[in-house]
Amino acid sequence: MTPKGAYQPILRPRRGEFAALAHLSPDEAGRVTPVVELDPAIDIVPLVRELRPRTGVLALDFGNVPEPPHPAEQPLALAERLARLGVATMPVLRPYESNRRLVAHGLAARMNQRRAMLRLQPHVDAGNPARADAVTDHILAATALEHGDVDLIIDLAETACRSHADEVEERARRVLRWARTLPWRSVSVASGAMPPNLDELPTDRPVAVGRLDARVWARLDESGIGYADYGVTSPVRRLGVQHHRQLPTLRYTTDRDWWIYRWARRGGRSDDRCHDLCRALVTSPQWPAAGARFSWGDAEIARRARTARGAGSSASWIAWSTSHHISHVLRALPEA
Repeated sequence: MTPKGAYQPILRPRRGEFAALAHLSPDEAGRVTPVVELDPAIDIVPLVRELRPRTGVLALDFGNVPEPPHPAEQPLALAERLARLGVATMPVLRPYESNRRLVAHGLAARMNQRRAMLRLQPHVDAGNPARADAVTDHILAATALEHGDVDLIIDLAETACRSHADEVEERARRVLRWARTLPWRSVSVASGAMPPNLDELPTDRPVAVGRLDARVWARLDESGIGYADYGVTSPVRRLGVQHHRQLPTLRYTTDRDWWIYRWARRGGRSDDRCHDLCRALVTSPQWPAAGARFSWGDAEIARRARTARGAGSSASWIAWSTSHHISHVLRALPEA
């Protein structure tokens, strides 16, 4: 099973997320395996070249990338390009992918010690143990891998509200009973509770959004089960809005909540609004005792609280939020 203290954040292939991965401490980097949801419109190689993740490996999920006439070329070509940059990768297997792509994933897995990750969404991919057995048998046959080569992520997707959290928890328990009958390399549970749209939240004061996904995982209290989530983003992916103008926004993780800071005060330059936001955060009860030493993101927030110069951008705000989130999650998880 997964060693205690391991964390698998499911991240988007954006500058903000990669900046956070590039600034992990050595201890943090050894416990994190990022799952990168590839986007057909984004080439991550320039991102990796500029903001090289400090983690030992990147798990690459092609689930949202259409399959070309020769799908084997995609996983292998990207794995080889990243290997030339000194970045190890492993493929993320999805049940709905074609046999040809699964074969390619198997080849890519053999580039990195026969490691792969199976991302199984039980509410979509397999509604019962018999179906889950059939799905995994098909994937393992196509990739020529064994259970012991594969890290299983049970992806429960959105945990939308408190009542839904009970349903998600029960689904997780059912799937874990099935997963424990097989010799996976590791097993983790993922879900997400961040709303897909924060634009309707009040501005100029922190608003608490419950980390229902973290609470579900804690209530499972299952020995040897790894933790995964969607970072500070929603599992509901909103397409076509990534370039809309945003107010300075931080998504600040605490034990039970994210505190959402959206700042419109002072009505002027973005630098002034971000400065005001960061000053409010560093003087709030949410600011950790370690202060700027808590994470790279916290150091950046503290710096902006001291000066209105260099407010950053939406990518910066996601980077600082993601950096703090990863550090908070790792501190909260029990280590081996």
